[in-house]
Amino acid sequence: MAARLDHIARQAGVSKATVSRVLNERPGVSPKARSAVLTAMDVLGYERPIGLRPRSSGLVGLITAELQNPVFPFFAQVIETALARHGYTAVLCTQTPEGAGEDEYVGMLLDRGVSGILFVSGLHADTTIDRSRYHTLRRRRLPIVFVNGDLPGLGVPCVSCDDVAAGRTAARHLIELGHRRIGFVNGPLRYSTVQRRLAGFRAALREMGGEYDTDLVELSPFDVEGGQSAASLLVERGATALVCGSDLMALGAVRAVRRHGLKVPEDVSVVGADDSPLMSFTDPPLTTVRQPVQAMGVAAVRALLDEIKGRPAKAAEYLFQPELVVRSSTRARWSRHDGDAAPPGTR
Repeated sequence: MAARLDHIARQAGVSKATVSRVLNERPGVSPKARSAVLTAMDVLGYERPIGLRPRSSGLVGLITAELQNPVFPFFAQVIETALARHGYTAVLCTQTPEGAGEDEYVGMLLDRGVSGILFVSGLHADTTIDRSRYHTLRRRRLPIVFVNGDLPGLGVPCVSCDDVAAGRTAARHLIELGHRRIGFVNGPLRYSTVQRRLAGFRAALREMGGEYDTDLVELSPFDVEGGQSAASLLVERGATALVCGSDLMALGAVRAVRRHGLKVPEDVSVVGADDSPLMSFTDPPLTTVRQPVQAMGVAAVRALLDEIKGRPAKAAEYLFQPELVVRSSTRARWSRHDGDAAPPGTR
């Protein structure tokens, strides 16, 4: 190491202490001296540390959750289109249980010298993770933006759907239809998005006289099978309606209801989340709480480009309001009392 410092210092015409400060990204070095050190490293064939490598001005990393859920390809399409309008190309990285993880993708993107990274529903939404990975990126002055899942105190802009409002909206819709035993089907509670939706769900029940019962809350993986498993338990416990954490989980819930010999919405109403493409063509067409993906994706790109151009947005969470989309998977209860049967001939 000492020999390398001496070699670079002689080539750059500066002291070894100056070289050390540049390599360790410490202050106290003039732009001219810093440039001389980096040029000397390039001339001598030394590899620059990751944080000192030139960035590819046209590339932006886009790390998303798995693409099985159609809301994530939708996000990717919106973000890629918005970036292209500004002359940037998205490098899409998709996390899967069998493939590379977020940290591996970040390392690859840093090696490619991306100008910034957008994280869509990534590890940042997991309240149990080690946040140091993001502190490291901030220290390298790499522009990053989160989508769905704020990390307060990190100084990173975040664009989110208002999950509290989404949970409240779904529950209020079912309560207004006369349901009282309403089940909550969602992913693991360690995710901040799930915590918020549950808080909104509980708030609506409390405000409108619904029945909150911990036995009517089931948390499982964010997929069709997880939705089916959780919904099956809730139907057995007498739930007449289900609020689901994603459209995929809602489709699993519909399957569970039918496997119990019941019908949607005649016996059990089901509400999804996101309004993923094709949800209007399911059987029955799915009532869901729409996530404003178009507006959120464009806003996330705008925030990242502002960071890249040295005009950083306020490091805050920007909430976008969800919208209830009523289709055919929900209907009114015949009575406000779960035990009452529907009038003869009306089922």
